[in-house]
Amino acid sequence: MIITLSLNPAVDKTIEIRDFKVDGVNRVTSARLDAGGKGINVSRMISRLGGQSKAIGVLAGASGSFIKQQLASLGIENDFLFVEGETRTNIKIVDPVNGLNTDINENGPDIGVQDLEEIFNRTIGTSESGSILVLAGSVPGNVSKTIYKQLIAAAANKGIKTILDADGELFRLGIEAGPYMIKPNIHELSIHFKQEIASKEEAIALAKGLFVYGIKVIVISLGSDGAILMTEDTTIMAEGLSVEVISTVGAGDAMVAAFAYSLERGDALEEALRLAVAASAASVMTPGTSPGELAVIEDLKKKVTLKYIK
Repeated sequence: MIITLSLNPAVDKTIEIRDFKVDGVNRVTSARLDAGGKGINVSRMISRLGGQSKAIGVLAGASGSFIKQQLASLGIENDFLFVEGETRTNIKIVDPVNGLNTDINENGPDIGVQDLEEIFNRTIGTSESGSILVLAGSVPGNVSKTIYKQLIAAAANKGIKTILDADGELFRLGIEAGPYMIKPNIHELSIHFKQEIASKEEAIALAKGLFVYGIKVIVISLGSDGAILMTEDTTIMAEGLSVEVISTVGAGDAMVAAFAYSLERGDALEEALRLAVAASAASVMTPGTSPGELAVIEDLKKKVTLKYIK
């Protein structure tokens, strides 16, 4: 079973504004609402790939009900805890004329101590050994940045593999518990090492030092330049695919979803990497946070070129 955790989900409102102007009047040409949050995006892509997952997390208010209803309509199993307040709304402004994507993200509701204990039980206590737990995205402001570290340690004790996709303190502390897989993008890696990373070779050299924590697989997403997959013994680079970009929101989540799906199936790392790059590329071809179409993903997967790095 693949479990995705969303402690700070959102309703994603994507609006298209052609030639967006700061400090001026802008006209919306299209708008859409999607259930959002990195964990939820991962569950949606897993479903698109033909897999199954359980989405767990915290919801609140009418926006939370909207998210739960949308997941149910997609046939995605979910077990969300409702709390006081209102699930946040994140606004994504897409400007196709200038090729710009602007995010305006709200803060989510606080989570109480008892609520967190219940979330631990739903993610760890009820999960079987061999499950895969995806920890992705931000957490509410009142939640300790050690939360992912705690979950990773608890999961390891129960034989659950974890995939960590976070940034800042959540990433820094989380890797100390030795998750099975991490997926920083090049920008997040730069922040972690507190230096500008100028090349893929530099990224690889720096990332190798993270294996000391017991991490088994490191995936560095490079946006339009593809991705790098690393184990202690192997480094594989996947070249990026040239596609029409409509919205970059959720591209990294699609990559995580493909890896979780492939890991559960027992696919070879090379196959997982091809699928991940294809799923990510297909997602940027769709509006909002909607996952790429399966037929497009399968077609793009055939075009992914891999290169082994010594």
